[in-house]
Amino acid sequence: MGAIDPFDRLVAGLDGLREGLRVAVVYNGDKDAQGAVIHKGRNPRSEKSYKPVAKDIRNGLRAAGFRHVMLLPDDLTLPERLREERIDLAWLNTAGMQGYDAIAHAPAVMELAGIPYVGHRPLLALTLDSKQVFKREAQAIGLPTPPFLVWDGVRGRLETDDPAFRRVFDGWEGGFVVKPVIGRASLNVHHVSERQDVPEVVEAVYRETLNQVLVEAFMEGPEYCVAVSGPVVVRGGRPERGAEPFAFSAVERRLAPDEAIFTSMDLKPIDGGRARALPPDDPARAPLLALARRVHDDLQIRCLVRLDVRADAAGRLHILEANPKPDLKRPDERGTSLVCLGLAAEGMGYEDLLLSLLLDRLDHYVRNRPSVVAHLERLLE
Repeated sequence: MGAIDPFDRLVAGLDGLREGLRVAVVYNGDKDAQGAVIHKGRNPRSEKSYKPVAKDIRNGLRAAGFRHVMLLPDDLTLPERLREERIDLAWLNTAGMQGYDAIAHAPAVMELAGIPYVGHRPLLALTLDSKQVFKREAQAIGLPTPPFLVWDGVRGRLETDDPAFRRVFDGWEGGFVVKPVIGRASLNVHHVSERQDVPEVVEAVYRETLNQVLVEAFMEGPEYCVAVSGPVVVRGGRPERGAEPFAFSAVERRLAPDEAIFTSMDLKPIDGGRARALPPDDPARAPLLALARRVHDDLQIRCLVRLDVRADAAGRLHILEANPKPDLKRPDERGTSLVCLGLAAEGMGYEDLLLSLLLDRLDHYVRNRPSVVAHLERLLE
């Protein structure tokens, strides 16, 4: 790239990227489609195509000036479709169609094919997606997370006098949250107020998912979300590269009087009544943003994540989980996404967010993995 800063080169070549870059937005395939699979398998995550949001991303990129953006399903046809369509870059809006580690399938295909992509590399995608793996990583590097236990139903029924349960929760006098280790949209997540009821709920979640079940201490304070991505940010169509990760959309999830935990977005769409962007003077905002930046740096994250965070009774923040594929629905009159809820306060629109994520990912490749994007040189001249 010579003496020119890689980011400046990207900005200078943005018109060429808009004109010539061939982008595939990848969404969950349909296992019933012709050629999608060889044999139908199981996915412990409840099935969803994510195609409507993939369309939002495609349309948003087109609105931002990119001429060649298409949708492709994440299934066995994907490698050949990437070749046929001469794809230069993929945007992964998929959690995988089937299998227990399905979120790693699409990035693994991209790594094999040599196609750069907006999304997390396979190992990091799995680390973030699997609640117990992420929480163990968080514990190991000193990030705050509630005490937790992981139970696998193949071992039989969990009992509260089991040594593993007692090691974690002896002395704990509060309630519990029981949830799948892999899931989406708060489905199959239960608040359990009484200790003796935990085994029955764990068993029910295992029967539903046939996967490991996580039990964690219930935090009684407010529930928050915060998003974080790399240092490249676009505001009003103008790209800039900051000195630190971009943490934004610090949001409080508003719980109804009868809600101990946030109800699934499938049942109640996100709107202003269910979440609010924290104002600059809210005492929780700065700690949330700082926590998000620390997670980004300590886990060496290279793409967008959304953290779900809850305070305890004393106001201390605890990370509940990290979402490696947060919802990027375009805001409209019917609702928005938690990530997009705070964009206005940043002077950004939906297309600004998409362009930020795309340029940030390309900036990382050009600086640190230039051979992966050597085929894009023709577009930057």
